[in-house]
Amino acid sequence: MTTETKTIDFSKFADLSPFELKDKLIEVAQTVPDRTLLDAGRGNPNFLATLPRRAFLRLGDFALEESERTYSYLNGGFGGIPDGYGIVERFDTFAKQHANAEGVQFLQKALSYTKDRLGIDKDIFLNELVNAFLGCNYPVPDRMLTNIEQVVKQYIGQEMYGKLPMTNDFDLFATEGGTASMTYSFQSMFNNGLLKKGDKIALITPIFTPYLEIPELAEYELEIVELRLDEVTWQLPKSEIAKLEDTDIKLLCVVNPANPASVKMSDETLDNIAELVETKRKDLFIITDDVYGTFADDFVSLFAKCPYNTLCVYSFSKYFGATGWRLGVIGIQHDNVFDDALRMQSEEQKLLLDERYKTLTPEPRTIKFIDRMVAESRGV
Repeated sequence: MTTETKTIDFSKFADLSPFELKDKLIEVAQTVPDRTLLDAGRGNPNFLATLPRRAFLRLGDFALEESERTYSYLNGGFGGIPDGYGIVERFDTFAKQHANAEGVQFLQKALSYTKDRLGIDKDIFLNELVNAFLGCNYPVPDRMLTNIEQVVKQYIGQEMYGKLPMTNDFDLFATEGGTASMTYSFQSMFNNGLLKKGDKIALITPIFTPYLEIPELAEYELEIVELRLDEVTWQLPKSEIAKLEDTDIKLLCVVNPANPASVKMSDETLDNIAELVETKRKDLFIITDDVYGTFADDFVSLFAKCPYNTLCVYSFSKYFGATGWRLGVIGIQHDNVFDDALRMQSEEQKLLLDERYKTLTPEPRTIKFIDRMVAESRGV
């Protein structure tokens, strides 16, 4: 850091809102010579991860070769759906032929990782990747491809659990970005009677859109209770956490690390929330948006701290610079408050939901909440 930057009087920014402070921080960062400014703030990051994209392109080259094996006699332009037989051997040949192409080694390491660390058969995994790239089939299962889910589980566990013991006892739903995850969450909770018009929900503020707008939509008309972060520490005081003792509050929405404050919840704050939930609000629904968690050291999510109560929203958009690809995921633990709340509903409500989901299975009451979210994302 230059002498000029060191002598800046930051105290004059003390009263700025987080949004304005963010702009000032960018200005200060731009005064440092010979340093690259990486900005992962609101909107689009000004950087992107190139290596996985290179690997994606190489995967595409191989996938098309696999497809064209079917109709090779038609002189190109047509392909079939690869069956996967002998696919690893052909990929090994492909990798040798393109050994110097950036991204090939990445794919080789990915296949080794999934086999050695996750126990996934190479042929099965590679065939899943190839067919996913070609995009010629509807996803099966529709919630998330079987082996891709295992890989993303490992990633979510690694990034969301910090120093806590990691578990894979949760399901994932691949979505079209973080905003889609939020939309599906509210939609599904309403359509399943877990939220109703006029219910109270708590927002830890300041918070970014669309959490401010969604609850006020005409189809929801939710009452918002603000839990205000301390504007010095950007942590949640016990007095604010105590507001959650109000049993009329059905849902808590969290962005962690906070946006726009850019500060993660401390261990103390997480413990205070977890203690209140465990002792007084086991019925509380929690949605935590942890898109910025991967930028924080030793990050711990409420998904790990309050696993029973928490639905986790994560997006790859910021960390990988992929906002335009719309890549997000929802995580819910196998043992969760959402499914238990469905089981405790009145017979009248259950009959209504039986009618709603009867086209999916002869036993609609067995459908987990996360699978109902998949159905709701397409209007059942």
